[in-house]
Amino acid sequence: MRIVVTGAAGFIGSHLSESLLADGHEIVGVDNFDDFYEPERKRRNLATAMADSRFEFAEADIRNTEAVRSALVGADSVVHLAARPGVRPSFARPDAYAQANVVGTATLLEVLTSLEITRLIFISSSSVYGEGAQSPFREDGDTGVPKSPYAATKLAGEALCRTFSHCIAHIAVLRLFSVYGPRQRPDLALQTFARCIQAGEPIPILGPTSSYRDYTYVDDIVSGIKQSLRVDEPWLTLNLGSGSPVTLEEMITGLEQALGRQARRNTLAAHPGDLFGTWADVRAAEETLGFRPQWTFERGVRAFVEWFLAESGAERGAPSR
Repeated sequence: MRIVVTGAAGFIGSHLSESLLADGHEIVGVDNFDDFYEPERKRRNLATAMADSRFEFAEADIRNTEAVRSALVGADSVVHLAARPGVRPSFARPDAYAQANVVGTATLLEVLTSLEITRLIFISSSSVYGEGAQSPFREDGDTGVPKSPYAATKLAGEALCRTFSHCIAHIAVLRLFSVYGPRQRPDLALQTFARCIQAGEPIPILGPTSSYRDYTYVDDIVSGIKQSLRVDEPWLTLNLGSGSPVTLEEMITGLEQALGRQARRNTLAAHPGDLFGTWADVRAAEETLGFRPQWTFERGVRAFVEWFLAESGAERGAPSR
């Protein structure tokens, strides 16, 4: 199968590309190396895939119709991960989020339709569950009111996909929950806290430590995405999460144990874009895809810390120099 992965140089996109290549597929990676964080990190993410002869790469912005068309010619399926990420940063640049996440998705859908590509996996986010959504979050429940511009753009992307479902044979919308693991974005809490703990600096705690997130290890997410490529339903909306929320206090403790160092704390006010908790009901994904998360948070945080220490050149229990 020839599969296009947009956002291929990102955290999840690079892991997915490597896994699909290992399965024998031909992959076309698309990325524009957006400067949301250092482009050099993203280039390193792609190193393994780029060494495979079955991997082609197109440096392109998904808003560029002709560049997207060139990348998609001959594709059987598209996994659309490319997006401007981040709940909190989206308040400062809602225009940039609307351009990348809404206009970019609309452009991709137009090209898919014109090339008669029959399968799209649209990667959405747990952030679409906003104020008023009932936990654990169900795909057929009320998503509530979006709490950030980022969440609003992801909901808009889902709506655009639904609009095009009459001319694209198979569309799956996957709502991912707090993905973590090696290569995780540097702005996310797990990596921010790890850096602070390792350096002996206070970790910024926004809101109560009883708040919780459905942390999901990247390998489980990659498995769920690959499973969705094999399902021939015309339209699916599915949660991909661990189904086992972890409190902020438990997350900090897990990092402390894996790093062999105690955290110092700086308690701050909660951010208006953050929900108190996220928790995925994954029964629909289990029934439809056979999706069954394999990674506990305890095991996953150890694997994350191993990568983090190797990346930073630090040693467990020793402060950064």
